[in-house]
Amino acid sequence: MSVLLVATLAIPALGAIAAGAMPHRLGFAARVVATVAAGLAFLTSFGLILGDRTWFSYGEPVIRPWHEVDLEWAPGLDLGFHIGVDGISWPLVALTTLLTLLCCAYTLWKEPECGGGKNLLALLLVIEVGILGVFMALDLVLFFVFFEVVLLPMYAVIADWGGPNRRHAARKFVLYTLLGSVLLLVGVFTVAAAAGTADLVELSAAGGDGIARGVQIAAFTLLALAFAVKSPLWPLHTWLPDAHTEAPTVGSVILAGVLLKMGTYGLIRVAGVVPAGAEALAPALGVLAVAAILIGSLVCLAQTELKRLIAYSSVGHMGFVLLGIATLTATGFQAALIGNIAHGVITGLLFFLAGAIKDRFHTGDLAELGGLRERMPLLSGILGYAAIASLGLPGLAGFWGEAFSIYAALGLGGGFWMVLGVLAAIGAAVTAAYFLRLLRQVTHGPASGAVVAAECGPVAVGELVAWGPLVVLALALGLVPGLVLWLTQSPVEALMRVIP
Repeated sequence: MSVLLVATLAIPALGAIAAGAMPHRLGFAARVVATVAAGLAFLTSFGLILGDRTWFSYGEPVIRPWHEVDLEWAPGLDLGFHIGVDGISWPLVALTTLLTLLCCAYTLWKEPECGGGKNLLALLLVIEVGILGVFMALDLVLFFVFFEVVLLPMYAVIADWGGPNRRHAARKFVLYTLLGSVLLLVGVFTVAAAAGTADLVELSAAGGDGIARGVQIAAFTLLALAFAVKSPLWPLHTWLPDAHTEAPTVGSVILAGVLLKMGTYGLIRVAGVVPAGAEALAPALGVLAVAAILIGSLVCLAQTELKRLIAYSSVGHMGFVLLGIATLTATGFQAALIGNIAHGVITGLLFFLAGAIKDRFHTGDLAELGGLRERMPLLSGILGYAAIASLGLPGLAGFWGEAFSIYAALGLGGGFWMVLGVLAAIGAAVTAAYFLRLLRQVTHGPASGAVVAAECGPVAVGELVAWGPLVVLALALGLVPGLVLWLTQSPVEALMRVIP
């Protein structure tokens, strides 16, 4: 199984090299090669769930990988190329390979208007390698390296294939992310120097033993700030709306679907490494989470552009994920983990739909998109489905993360956490308000001139291929949350043993 682990990383890397090296006259063939590579990586990622069934039972250490590869990398510095997957990381690995495959398949049907589709897909595969590496890394330094792999390719995707203000959005993205990178690097070496190792398995098993409380608080503060930039969490979120608005459709899907999850995943991992720091800063994280929920929701009510509204909604949804983590409870962590997956599925679908609307009507202005239900009922129906899934309707994927993060906060008791839980619930109600406003304007509003005048064909097969799996997953995760929770339950329970 270690072969599959390496293959899941190596196949998209080789696919990126092959697609990028092919001549421009073979552009379509290069896109096929990239899509095949993404498909093979998707298959190998699912192969990782097979094998030794003893991984259903977790004991010590906290991270017990189902499969792992541990090779010497820099022996003089005691650094290893240590990768693996467990019940916390595997769902995110699978989501990453799925969304990358769907984006590549979508680009087979619709090449970017400015051309260069083969280079775009090569960059998407490089981004996939970086994101997968973050979720697989079992060494903090290796985690940092993979974290950085994502930066420049995503900058290029936004800057070269984005909208009219793409250069500004790309620069803003890279500057914010570089700030997070500096904080992450300092935090990683603070932990490694204090503990004498950067190995996550050893660090998690120790549960902070051997690291002074003050050092744990300092390290967790640095790491939390770094992850807050990447997630992004309020108030370090301002790069996100610009990046989403200007990025091409596939760039927005990857950015929202999995790249944002690197930060919240990192928070869960380091909570078990420096638990005293996590405990000390949990109330502050809770306050920031609720602020993100409320501010993100209120700002969404004021938005007039479709992609920008979806982007700001991510700030609120990731606030629910952070609230679950801030409770430092098994219920909260489970809520955060399923919330991560649900957000990736639903928001990925929303950005696919936003791209389809903008391609047809050449605008994302909500006031100019009225009457979509009469002109394109299938597209309108899928948009309505994705919107109500995102607002947290029971029976669809968005419900579980929001409901149980609130439940976890209320379950802690005490006036402070009760207030946070109530405010988060109010934020969830506002979320419903702005999505219903979106549907009223776009699908049920009076027909606008842009919609009436546009010459647009029906939903294409290529679009349905990209959207279909996400539509099914949004329902499946809503009806059977155990598809994620049965994998995460044991490692989360083990993590609780080291968190105060």
